[in-house]
Amino acid sequence: MTPETPGSGSTVRRILLGSQLRRLREQKGVTRQDAGYVIRASESKISRLELGRVSFKERDVDDLLSLYGVSDKTEREALLQLAREANTPGWWHRYNDVLPGWFQTYVGLEESAALIRTYELQFIPGLLQSEGYARAVIRLGNAGAAEHEIDQRVELRMQRQERLTGADAPRLWAVVDEGALKRPIGGPEVMRGQFEHLIEMSKLSNVTIQIMPFRFGGHAAEGGAFTILRFPEQDLPDVVYVENLTGEMYLDKRDDVDTYLQAMERLCVDSATPERTVELLGDLLRET
Repeated sequence: MTPETPGSGSTVRRILLGSQLRRLREQKGVTRQDAGYVIRASESKISRLELGRVSFKERDVDDLLSLYGVSDKTEREALLQLAREANTPGWWHRYNDVLPGWFQTYVGLEESAALIRTYELQFIPGLLQSEGYARAVIRLGNAGAAEHEIDQRVELRMQRQERLTGADAPRLWAVVDEGALKRPIGGPEVMRGQFEHLIEMSKLSNVTIQIMPFRFGGHAAEGGAFTILRFPEQDLPDVVYVENLTGEMYLDKRDDVDTYLQAMERLCVDSATPERTVELLGDLLRET
């Protein structure tokens, strides 16, 4: 599935529309409270709209554009069309039963990203997991789930991976801590399959994999796993995604993003090269 598929970029379109509405509001000197009054909503609702975290009603966007003095018909129609497109559900919404609302946002961002840079400490990154490994990890995190629910979660993860080999595939650059490779998830057979899968994935021209070895000791990302997403739309900033046990955090302020970018650059410099990583994966495969 490519970014042009209907619904695949709805999350990004919400963020893009929200940022443009915020820019228009600030240029006009309108407070969030006054903007909320016009569309019969709270100040916090305007904040969520401008962050792209909730869906847009076309009537509300039309009223806000009038408040902000946007009279040019072409500009208005372009923004209203963006609102219509932003409300188109993505393919992942059919997994609503097993997909937390906060993770739906991430999947939408991931689906639209041109570059995905990720560091993983405990597990193999989801986009690089074999089906057997993904099933073992999902079972660990959902011990009481029914088998059909596990199947749905695995299916979702596998479908997310399809974009890496599809048209207009994103660039994926993953740094994996050696600890994730030494943790025996699912048993020896599953781990062998995972190592083979990583070696195969590393052959893709748009995928780069590096191992952060134990021997290096402390490093730039001891705070934990994170992902940096970059989009083809120039109006959108990079977004840092950090996940925890109960939810997530999205960072797009320049200073925050720069801190994570610097950490990622340091990780890439300090980790085994992609070529050496393939050799290390081969060693692990033979040892398992």
